[in-house]
Amino acid sequence: MNQSFKTVAIVARRQTDAIEASINAVEAVFHQRGVKVLFGSQTLAALPGANGISRESVAEEDMGSAADLVVVVGGDGSLLGFGREMAASAVPVVGVNRGGLGFLAAISPDQIDTKFTEILDGQFTTEEHFLLQASILRDGEVIAQQSALNDVVVSPGGVMGMMEFSLWLDDEFVYDQRSDGLIVASPTGSTAYALSAGGPIMHPGLDAIVVVPMFPHTLTSRPLVVPGNNVLRLRLQNSSSTSPQISCDSQVQIKFQAGDEIQIRKHPNALTLLCPSDHSFYEACRSKLDWASRLGGQKLS
Repeated sequence: MNQSFKTVAIVARRQTDAIEASINAVEAVFHQRGVKVLFGSQTLAALPGANGISRESVAEEDMGSAADLVVVVGGDGSLLGFGREMAASAVPVVGVNRGGLGFLAAISPDQIDTKFTEILDGQFTTEEHFLLQASILRDGEVIAQQSALNDVVVSPGGVMGMMEFSLWLDDEFVYDQRSDGLIVASPTGSTAYALSAGGPIMHPGLDAIVVVPMFPHTLTSRPLVVPGNNVLRLRLQNSSSTSPQISCDSQVQIKFQAGDEIQIRKHPNALTLLCPSDHSFYEACRSKLDWASRLGGQKLS
C-alpha cells in the first residue's frame, strides 16, 4: 500500500445526484483503506446526507496544507477552478469526470473503485501542467492579475466585434491585427477553446504557448506556437466595443481599456495532475475527439 496519501480532500463545485453518488463512492474507497477524508467546506454543506460516516470539512483555500491529495468530482470546468487554487501548494489533484469531454478529469464514475485502489497501491503517474499569468498594466502599473490553466482570451466583451491590437513577444514586435480577439493557450488548453478556433493540439508536456486569432480579418493570420518562456505583450489600439475584457479559463473576467498593456507569461507555479498508470494523452484524444473510430485501433507488434 502506498503510504504517501494519509489525508485526502474531496471537492465539487456543483451538487447533483450523480455527483453525490460519485463522492460517496470515492469516500468509501478511501475509508476502506484507512485514509482520512476531508471535504471542502462548501462541498460538505451541499451534501444532503452523511453517508453514515462522521465527516470533516476544510476551507477550500486550506486544502493544500491539510491534504496530500485533492479529488475533484465534476467536469473539466470544476478541475480548472480548483486547479488554479491548488497550483501554489504542489499537492496533486485527480479528477472524477461528471461533465462532458473530461480531458483533465481522467477517472470515469465506473472506474472509481478500481482506479483509486490502484492509486493507493502506488499505480499512478503525475503530470506537471503549467499555468498562464495574465496582467493588465496601466501607465506601467499592474492594476489586475489572474492565472489560467487553459487559456486567456482577449475579446471585446458583450456583443462580439472587431478589435485592432498589436502583439510583441518579449520586446520583439510580431504584428498588428484586426480580429474578433485572441486566444492565448497553454498546452493544457490547446484541446479547449483554442482547438475550436483552429489551433493545434499540443502535448501537455510541451514548454510552449499557442496564440490563436479569433476570426482574423486576413486569411494569412494563422495560429502561432511560441516558446513557453516568452512574455506576450498586447496593446489594444481600437475596438468596436466599449467594454473589452480578458477571460481566464472562461471563469474570471477582467475589464481593460485602450492603451492598457496586457502581459501573458508562464505562471511560476504548476498544477500537479495525478493520473491512473494506464492514462494516455493520445488515448484521451482518440476517445474524446473520435479519431478514426471506424477504422479500429492498430498496435505495433
